[in-house]
Amino acid sequence: MVDRRYRLREEHDVKRVRSRGRSVAQGALVLRYMPNSLEPVQNRYTVIAGKKCGNAVHRNRLKRLVREALRAWHPVLKPGHDVAIVCRGGIEEMPDLAAAQTTLQQILGRTDLVQPGAKAPTVGAPITTSWKGGTAKTTETANGEQE
Repeated sequence: MVDRRYRLREEHDVKRVRSRGRSVAQGALVLRYMPNSLEPVQNRYTVIAGKKCGNAVHRNRLKRLVREALRAWHPVLKPGHDVAIVCRGGIEEMPDLAAAQTTLQQILGRTDLVQPGAKAPTVGAPITTSWKGGTAKTTETANGEQE
């Protein structure tokens, strides 16, 4: 789950980013972002999936996939921005985490949000970063796979 301090929660903040923020679109996602004036400097994120994306189960799955893909990018993004990601396609266009990671990588590559010299996360690799700022704990299952 996204740490509370990194959530863009207020409706007026979300509307401000959606109406005045810069926009980059690719496939099933639209990313809108704009600078914020928070102290300490940090990014805030929200993921939006409207009813055109499907029923509640599909919308929630899309939002979980995008949030998980975004978690790997959080440490390499420049701080001080409000970011809204709008899902405009259904679950057919983004069936798994790899598709979400690929689309997000293409979008962020076209913005000025990525810190210069930062190493982009690898698509399909396990996500080892945490919203808390450190590295996430990974556990191994009985057959040797990581969770």
